[in-house]
Amino acid sequence: MSLFKNKTLMITGGTGSFGNVVLNRFLQTDIGEIRIFSRDEKKQDDMRHEFQARMPEVAEKISFYIGDVRDLASVKNAMHGVDYIFHAAALKQVPSCEFFPIEAVKTNVIGTENVLTAAIDAGVSNIVCLSTDKAAYPVNAMGTSKAMMEKVIVAKSRTVAPEKTKICCTRYGNVMCSRGSVIPLWIDQIRAGKPITITEPSMTRFIMSLDEAVDLVLFAFENGTSGDILVQKAPACTIETLAKAVTGLFAPDHEIRVIGIRHGEKMYETLLTNEECANAIDMGQFYRVPCDKRGLNYDKYFKEGDKTRNTLTEFNSNNTDLLNVEQVQEKLLSLQYIRDELAAWKK
Repeated sequence: MSLFKNKTLMITGGTGSFGNVVLNRFLQTDIGEIRIFSRDEKKQDDMRHEFQARMPEVAEKISFYIGDVRDLASVKNAMHGVDYIFHAAALKQVPSCEFFPIEAVKTNVIGTENVLTAAIDAGVSNIVCLSTDKAAYPVNAMGTSKAMMEKVIVAKSRTVAPEKTKICCTRYGNVMCSRGSVIPLWIDQIRAGKPITITEPSMTRFIMSLDEAVDLVLFAFENGTSGDILVQKAPACTIETLAKAVTGLFAPDHEIRVIGIRHGEKMYETLLTNEECANAIDMGQFYRVPCDKRGLNYDKYFKEGDKTRNTLTEFNSNNTDLLNVEQVQEKLLSLQYIRDELAAWKK
């Protein structure tokens, strides 16, 4: 972790699942300070007590700042002395954003603008922003707000010298067992003796662990160029396969009930659009989509275009590796959350 030695890392929305995983991974390294910035004082207090009890020897590296990314002044107040930022604050639930779209705009779009503005003013050297597959070909308010967030990130990257502030974006699919995700809901339904509810059995979704989400952010941090969107080549599965994997671990033959597609849901998600494939760079386990560096003087592009094009095509949850029940169960069993829940289930 030499890149982070004695450095101050700020995580917006840091009391969420992503922030907790970063703390667990980074606290016992040579990092100087991890600054948690969020709105919820109760979650901050819970996190403070948890890490003081579990990692007392390093818990003093955590600092907590109450604030809201919607409020530029509160972001600026927390930005002094920050070297790096992981920007994870967002409204992420599709149904709530669908019914309150302006709230998604305030947090996901304007909030991101505020974080980047404050960071550039404070001389933060490296920022990684977290986006979602729902930003590619968006059909719902959450995805649309995240797509606009990405546009803000790329545009901001053009206005600041990359040697002063590097700004990158990561885009990934469903993070298993993160806060608000479907697997904890299913486990609660099984524990209550109720059928687990799924929307549409043939719907496909990318799946990755929280640790893999952090790996992607670190890859972007180390390997990205300012303005990049970076994507991991994640596997996927159908919702039915995921449901059978969960019930198979906790309660084989448990009832699975189909309730139908919710507001704003797609049958499959896209991590790399066909248009982005024109310039995407294959980096092994990752794709890199570089920023369009052309200026506003685009009249010449009416006269000549780009005759070369990558042979890559859209990367979505239908054409990636589709996992079967056993493969999904193997991935689930790698998660500490699932192992803890299974241990409690067997008592």
